[in-house]
Amino acid sequence: MDKHPPADGPLATEAPSTGKPMQVAQQLRALIVTGDLNEGDLLGTEAGLRERFDVSRPSMREALRILEADGLVSIVRGALGGVIVRRPGQRTTARAAALVLQSRSVALADVFEASAVIEPAAARMVATSRGHQRAANQLRDIILEQKRTIEDPTACTNAMIRFHSELILLAGNQTLILVCEMLNEVIARTIADVLTRTSDEPATARRRTIRSHERLVELIAAGDGDGAQNHWNNHMARLRRSLLGDHGATVIDPNRHR
Repeated sequence: MDKHPPADGPLATEAPSTGKPMQVAQQLRALIVTGDLNEGDLLGTEAGLRERFDVSRPSMREALRILEADGLVSIVRGALGGVIVRRPGQRTTARAAALVLQSRSVALADVFEASAVIEPAAARMVATSRGHQRAANQLRDIILEQKRTIEDPTACTNAMIRFHSELILLAGNQTLILVCEMLNEVIARTIADVLTRTSDEPATARRRTIRSHERLVELIAAGDGDGAQNHWNNHMARLRRSLLGDHGATVIDPNRHR
């Protein structure tokens, strides 16, 4: 008689090896990230996945726990349940980054300094790209929205935030886009706080920012990479002073990034 219960039996006490669950998690991760799977798709049932990968119940559950911790799946229990795909998103990334930044006691000024390094370089990339004229036209459309909402601090500032995001998108570098999405998510929350404190600020300050945006577009349209980078360097320095003020030393708070 076999004195050892099967791995999937109710009396199983042996912990799954770290190697097999990790291997299964890596294969499933690749399937989710590179496959034709959308948010909310059913990846399969736990039983079906166990059969597919030929692993024990403890090993599959450990693999799924790894993916849950990565935010790539959620487990729905019950007869109609299964393993549901969760696509990595900007907000999830920003939230996770905010937790790391807080754990390291990182100040808001640090985040702005990172943007101040990246965005001028992106401005240069856009200005020297083949599509710089088309990029300039896309940025002009956002400036028109800024001008249209000049008397509405919230709407106008949202259009200004979109200008920064579009500049990065137009640079076309996917790594920069991902990093800046995270940074801008943190910065956008700070801007929301600033709007609350400066709701009575005259529209002249917003007009000054719009003129700076217009100057950048002129430089991009002219294909002037050096000029675009230098101008945006100066713009980001002014933006940091106006947005942060005395709040630069404030530590990132992930509770503000939900």
